[in-house]
Amino acid sequence: MASFSMEDFVGNGVLKELLPKLLEDGWDDVPTLKIMNSEDMDSINMTRRQKDALEVRSYLHDRALMQYGDKLEASEKCLPELLNLSSGDLSTQFGMKRGHIARFTDRSNACAEPLPKTYNQTAKKITSATSGNDSIYKSLGSVKSKNMQSTSKFSPSSINYDKSLQQSLADFKIKDGYIFKGIVAAGPAEARACGCVQPPPVVDEVAPYSFIEKISVEKLTPEYKIGMERLVKTRSPPMKASELWQDKPAVLLCIRRPGCIMCRAEAHQLYAKKPMFDALGVQLIAVLHEYIESEVTDFWPRYWGGVVLYDRDRGFFKALGGGQLLKDKFVSGFIFNPRAIANYKRAKAMGIKQNFKGEGEIKGGLFVVGRGKSGVAYQFIERNFGDWAPPAEVIGICSQLQSQKQSQEESIKTTKE
Repeated sequence: MASFSMEDFVGNGVLKELLPKLLEDGWDDVPTLKIMNSEDMDSINMTRRQKDALEVRSYLHDRALMQYGDKLEASEKCLPELLNLSSGDLSTQFGMKRGHIARFTDRSNACAEPLPKTYNQTAKKITSATSGNDSIYKSLGSVKSKNMQSTSKFSPSSINYDKSLQQSLADFKIKDGYIFKGIVAAGPAEARACGCVQPPPVVDEVAPYSFIEKISVEKLTPEYKIGMERLVKTRSPPMKASELWQDKPAVLLCIRRPGCIMCRAEAHQLYAKKPMFDALGVQLIAVLHEYIESEVTDFWPRYWGGVVLYDRDRGFFKALGGGQLLKDKFVSGFIFNPRAIANYKRAKAMGIKQNFKGEGEIKGGLFVVGRGKSGVAYQFIERNFGDWAPPAEVIGICSQLQSQKQSQEESIKTTKE
């Protein structure tokens, strides 16, 4: 799978010399860089070749084909020209394998769940559409893009960026007729092996805030930025989990095993939506229950560019299981479980590598925790190996948290006046 390391993304071509300028203007992570539009590119004086290179590399990143980035960029062809080449030309000129050619030429088949189409950097004009989810629009009322934060005036490019975020969040709204799983969600409880094996039960109540606020965690990595060392050499001292969301809400992705192909796929597709969570004022954090340094370095920032924590006592994982670890055996939980096998095939189609290091039976999940002591707003439990929390639900919950925050601020402001 394509790496979230900026150095890996820009490669050795014309974008490499642009790294200092990208860092200066706040385009310092891959998900954000990929949503640059033409106005944003003009604002930092990108050349035609650099614009074409960014478009090609973004397309390749979505399809896990970054190994061809330098070769395709060196041809000095733009993306439409490359897509119009025959299979024979792609093979002879760039050494592209047959399966990779099929993936490259299939414009509708990204290897990960992509950001909405409104993030298309080549669009000439981005317009907002009417949405029934008013909380999403309210949540963007005071949001400033990275460009807006790095400049003292509102530029056309920053306004355009904000419109794209607004539309993209609208695309993730809870559609009419969607069955919302509630604040405690999990995959279907299907019988396995013709009913001979029953799925493990899951809790139906959200974890009490008192259970998670005092969990002791260690920060293994910071949020990835350009030029940062691939791993913090000195491990941070333990801290209380409540310090993580003291100032802003957090999405905590509890990883069953960082070398697992399905866990890597989930982490990658969630972090790919980082600009949307940034717009909602929500931080992304991955939580591990086992520390193996080589596994952390393989996981970050390739599959996850955010903060990575070590939960030594497995407090978050116990919270997902209602006070005890939710575990499943490989045979009963995977071999005899069609849904887990389907999850595996979905991850494998994304071109992700895997290994079998570490403990892999402890189930993971996801928490959305509100700012301060407001508590757990959403909890997803990995009933089947490889289950993902529905993006529409996670983003919907985060937009509600942002709306609540703005309502409170407006109420305080009104009271003072």
